[in-house]
Amino acid sequence: MKMVLPTAPGTAPDIIARIIGNKLAATMGQPVIVENKPGAGGILAMNQLRHAPADGYTFSLVHAAVATVTPLTYKEAKYDIERDYETVAVLGVTPMLFVAGPKFEAKTLADAIKAAKAAPDQVSIGNPQRTSIPHLANELLAMKTGARFQQVPFATTGQGVQAVISGDISMYTDGVGPLLQLVKSGRLHALAIAADKVLPGLEGIPLAQDAVPGLNVYGWFMVAAPKGTPKPVVERLNAELNAALQMPDVIAKFGEFGTYATPGSVAAAQAFVKREKTLFGGVVKSIGAIPE
Repeated sequence: MKMVLPTAPGTAPDIIARIIGNKLAATMGQPVIVENKPGAGGILAMNQLRHAPADGYTFSLVHAAVATVTPLTYKEAKYDIERDYETVAVLGVTPMLFVAGPKFEAKTLADAIKAAKAAPDQVSIGNPQRTSIPHLANELLAMKTGARFQQVPFATTGQGVQAVISGDISMYTDGVGPLLQLVKSGRLHALAIAADKVLPGLEGIPLAQDAVPGLNVYGWFMVAAPKGTPKPVVERLNAELNAALQMPDVIAKFGEFGTYATPGSVAAAQAFVKREKTLFGGVVKSIGAIPE
């Protein structure tokens, strides 16, 4: 079996793919080879998967941006995650975390919104890259509240983190993984977590939806197969993945990346992907992002 991956070795999706691949290999009795095919915003891997035989032996671990944003922001991305692939399972979610630096006077998300409304485009909020999921979370925050933040994209998460710690920007948004330890150490202040419920390890961090109803934004990982893969094959793979996602060691390893395992049916995964595609598509359209 082959798992095509649209990211480079050593990235969070790559590590998660190998965790899952090892479990599948053990339970299905055959090796799972992870083939890294990074580049072009994930297009290369998605094209390879789309043209692979629909026999259940080739599938892909796809993260949220590749599934829902790349087709809207790259001219060469001719695929549609629902039209061209079979959704097998959603493996896990990573909620977005809004943090502030020590010099920013706002201590809650409501305070930050108030400050941005009082001084439009003066409260700066960073993200790791334009049209990344964290960036779209920031834009959704602005859309839902009418507050005008100064959006500041960075080339890397590290650069953004340093900027917010030093006070060069007021706020920063990213997944839980790269930020939580900085919050626990006191170098950053957690304003809110964009999850729909309190999650293990995040107790004490306010939910963004309490200040802004419906502000739930996640990065996530899904398994997709070529369109036309037989339903019994999809259901079998879904069942094997669900079994792996409930193993304590998998849950613990996912947690190291701020990711929460989400076992569920094929139908539930399809509904989730449809909702997320609509959500991120609406935000991308609202900011006028033009395919490049």
